[in-house]
Amino acid sequence: MLDIFTVSFFGHRQIDEARQVVEQLDELVRRFIREKEYVDFLVGRNGEFDQYAASAGRLAKKDIDDANSSLILVLPYMTAEYANNKESFEKYYDEVEIFSSGHFKSAFQTRNRSMVDRSDLVVLCIDRSEGGAYQTARYTKSAGKDYLNIGSLKL
Repeated sequence: MLDIFTVSFFGHRQIDEARQVVEQLDELVRRFIREKEYVDFLVGRNGEFDQYAASAGRLAKKDIDDANSSLILVLPYMTAEYANNKESFEKYYDEVEIFSSGHFKSAFQTRNRSMVDRSDLVVLCIDRSEGGAYQTARYTKSAGKDYLNIGSLKL
């Protein structure tokens, strides 16, 4: 039976130390691909950190090995951007999941908690104690999940 290691990524929409964050993500993703039998990388698409995490996954898969990992986009609901560009999304990501949780206002929080719950490790980039990424970090910690914060805020 395949041993799947699941990693999710959460961070603020805007990242101050972008170069440092990109380097850390690249190093982490490559390490996971080399060390784990199989890795599922769960990402959103809601800001700079999400884009950096997805890019690190794509680049590492091209450079190292495409066979032992999947880059999975988890959308909180069907978006017009996805509906209008489905083919290009499906070329970029190995899978696209549309997490429909009911009410629009709670969709992101519900999606984020679901991603945390199914993760073996949560990679965070939290620099301030506000916003959805911070709320997800608090949930991660309270759920007893393993996490790594590459941001500056002590959790």
